Amino acid sequence: MNYRTLGRTGLKVSEIGYGAWGIGQTSWVGASDEESLKALNKAIDLGLNFIDTALAYGNGHSERLVGEVVRKRSGKIHVATKVPPKNMKWPASREVSVNDAYPAQYVIEKTEESLRNLGLETIDVQQFHVWTDEWTGQGDWLEAVEQLKKDGKIQHFGISVNDNEPENVIKLIETGIVDTVQVIYNIFEQLPEDRLFPACEKYNTGIIVRVPLDEGGLTGKITPESTFPEGDFRNHYFRDNRKQEVYQRVQNIASDLEIDIEQMPDTALRFILSNPLVSTVIPGMRSVRHAEANCTVGSGEGLTPAQLDALAKHRWIRNFYK
Repeated sequence: MNYRTLGRTGLKVSEIGYGAWGIGQTSWVGASDEESLKALNKAIDLGLNFIDTALAYGNGHSERLVGEVVRKRSGKIHVATKVPPKNMKWPASREVSVNDAYPAQYVIEKTEESLRNLGLETIDVQQFHVWTDEWTGQGDWLEAVEQLKKDGKIQHFGISVNDNEPENVIKLIETGIVDTVQVIYNIFEQLPEDRLFPACEKYNTGIIVRVPLDEGGLTGKITPESTFPEGDFRNHYFRDNRKQEVYQRVQNIASDLEIDIEQMPDTALRFILSNPLVSTVIPGMRSVRHAEANCTVGSGEGLTPAQLDALAKHRWIRNFYK
């Protein structure tokens, strides 16, 4: 496993991190706690040392599983989590006040709740789960962040950027306040390369990449006939003719690169890690098999320049979350 520096935090994090949304047992349906714990431990055995979770994932269920594992491991595992917006609005709306989403006392209370769930004394990276740049310079939330840092309850502060709005955090980055950003970046969603990544490089802001496999679309396993359990958010994400669109585009990628469909997950992750500005990528891993396959990619071996050139034309501007 290779390690990279997470921007100004100085933390040395594994190229492959663990995205813990899928083990929260909400939105992503079908996770087994027993298998989730095995997958987490296997990933750590393979060198993974960065886990990203959130209070909103199963109302703390994901955090509790993560804490159960981390507390039993002897090595240092860096944990990031997120404060949900008080108004429970995803994504953030520029039409509401930041005080509706992140008043100072609420930020402190939810951070303390996450600490209890995790069973830890400090959170390595505490993030806001939503953000809009209209909030920059407004509200009293920064006082809470500074107090939490002073009290040792969090070490660093980050933003989880709105889905498919990678530039909607640049104003905050330019203030020097934010240590990390978490953003959707993958073969389809290449927009962060244009303005967000250069801003992060300028201000030494760490980049955490989420949704590297397009919620499963880039695994090559989504076909027009794919079905999902009742209550699973992918029924919305891949609704109407979207499965057909994704299927055809993935077939085109495999054809252009002259690879088998089975190589798509590996290729999709290596595409992201071929960008030196990325610190870590956090695929979901709900099984030991997924942990083994994904962690193998964190070897420091990216794609070739020719492959990256071929993938540049597969940029696809759309927002399936709407």
